[in-house]
Amino acid sequence: MKLTFNVGTIFCYECVSALRKFIGSEKGVESVEVEEGLVAIDFDPSVISEATVAQITRDSIEKLGYKILE
Repeated sequence: MKLTFNVGTIFCYECVSALRKFIGSEKGVESVEVEEGLVAIDFDPSVISEATVAQITRDSIEKLGYKILE
């Protein structure tokens, strides 16, 4: 399953690395792609819920000083 978040800005290299580390370390998360203001998370819903992935992603993005555009 895939969740996509629009942040509207491009992340610096360090922020991309941090997001991949924060989110990608969660059990059930298969990949974290960050490009052109979008963050896409592939995950296994039998291991981790969509709500958990969404919350972890939102928290991680906000900790880095970015905002998710609705």
